[in-house]
Amino acid sequence: MRPIHHWNADRVRAHVFSCMLGLYVEHRMCDKLAPMLYDETDDETASAARVSIVAKAERSQAAKAKEATGHTPDGLPVHSLRTLLADFATYSRIVATPALNQKYVFTLYMRPTPTQQRAFELLGVNPECSQQRQPRL
Repeated sequence: MRPIHHWNADRVRAHVFSCMLGLYVEHRMCDKLAPMLYDETDDETASAARVSIVAKAERSQAAKAKEATGHTPDGLPVHSLRTLLADFATYSRIVATPALNQKYVFTLYMRPTPTQQRAFELLGVNPECSQQRQPRL
């Protein structure tokens, strides 16, 4: 949240709200993308392995297997949220017009990689519907 370069109370509240909203979105994304991340996916088994509530948390066998092999059960590489977002950064959308007819505008979507496709499925996002269409000239 820091540094805050606002002096007006409403702007400080808006800044704090934006930071908390970002943390909430990140938390929800991590929950939905857990099968692709190094995060725990089998909470019941992990909590059953705990001796007491104050004991160190134990990872489930599924999480240990993901960590040991570096791959998910469906064969995709396991990521941290940062590396998965870097993988998303390679997905692109191109809005183009042909040289002969400037009034015709078309959009090309890159074919997602298997990792990107699986992440889109887990998030419930259709990448072609998530971008605002450009107005026709």
